[in-house]
Amino acid sequence: MSLSSATGRFQFSGTAVAASRRFVAARIGRLAAGIRIGRLAAGIMVCLLVAASAQASDRWLRNYDEAMAAAERTGRPVLTIFTGSDWCPHCVTLEKKVLDSQHFLTWAEDRVILLMIDLPQQGISQEERNVRSRVCIKYGVRSFPNTVLIAPDGAKIMGQSGYHGQTPEAWLATLEKHVPAPVLAGNPEDGDGEDRILSSIDEAVETARDTRKPVLLLVSRPSDSAAKTRVATLIKDPEFDSLTRDNFVVAQVPPQDEASGQPAGAPADLLGGEDLPPEAVEVIVTEDGETPVHVESGSQPATRIVTGLRRFLANRQATRQTDARR
Repeated sequence: MSLSSATGRFQFSGTAVAASRRFVAARIGRLAAGIRIGRLAAGIMVCLLVAASAQASDRWLRNYDEAMAAAERTGRPVLTIFTGSDWCPHCVTLEKKVLDSQHFLTWAEDRVILLMIDLPQQGISQEERNVRSRVCIKYGVRSFPNTVLIAPDGAKIMGQSGYHGQTPEAWLATLEKHVPAPVLAGNPEDGDGEDRILSSIDEAVETARDTRKPVLLLVSRPSDSAAKTRVATLIKDPEFDSLTRDNFVVAQVPPQDEASGQPAGAPADLLGGEDLPPEAVEVIVTEDGETPVHVESGSQPATRIVTGLRRFLANRQATRQTDARR
C-alpha cells in the first residue's frame, strides 16, 4: 500500500470522525433541549399541584371556635378531621387520596364546614397544642386519623376512626348518610314551620278531633343534642313541611319518663314498649294519642320519611272509602 493511498484512507477516517462528532453533538443538543423542556414541564406540573393543594387547604378552617361560628351562621354541620400531619402516615394518605380530591371538595362545598385539627410533633406552640387537645378530649378522639361530624350546636353527630384506603366515593358513602340538611337559626317572625308544632299529646289529639287529621308525633329526648338536630332538620325540610302542614297535626314530645315526672310525653305503648335509644328520633302517627298506626325512624333521610307518610295517607284514604261504601 502506497503512502498516498494510506494518507487518503487516513484523511477519510478523520472526516468520518468529524462528522460523527457533529452528529453526536447535535443529538446531545437535542437531548439537552428535551431535558430543559421536560424540566420546565415538570416545574409547571409541580406549581400546578402546589397551587391545587394550597387551594384545597384554603377551604379548611383550623380554629374550632371559628368553625362553630360558621356552622351557626350557615346551619351546616362541621366535618372535622383530627390528624397528625408530620408523624401519622395514614393521616397523610387520607388527605392525599380523599381530602384533596376534587370529588370530595365538590361534595363538601355546600354541605359542611371543613375543620382540620392538626396535632403535629413540631411546628405549633404549647398553648395552641393545648387548645387543640381540648377539642380532641371534648369529642373523645384517641386515635388518628379521626373523623367527627359536629352539629351547629356542638353536639357530636357521628365519628369514625382510621383510614383503610377507600376511594373518595366509598369514604363519603359512609359519611353522607349522617349529614343533616342545613338548619338555620329560626326567627319567630319568619313562620318557618316550628310555629305550628305543638308540645303536648293531649293538645294535639284535641286539635286533631276538630280538623279530622291524624296526629304525627316527633319523639326525642330533650337533652339529646344529636336528636334535637335531627328533629329540627326534619321540620325544616320543604317536602316534610308541605306534607305535614296539610295532612297532620304535629307535636314534638319527649318519651314519657315517670321517674322525672313528664306525663305529657309519649307513653311506652307508642314506642312499642321499648326505651328510646340515645340519639334516636321516632316519627309516630296516632289517631287517639295512645295507639300507633304508623311508625318511621327519624334517622332516615327526610325523603324516605315523607314517602312512608304518603303511603300511610293513601292507605288511610282507601280504608275510609271502603268503610263508607259498606
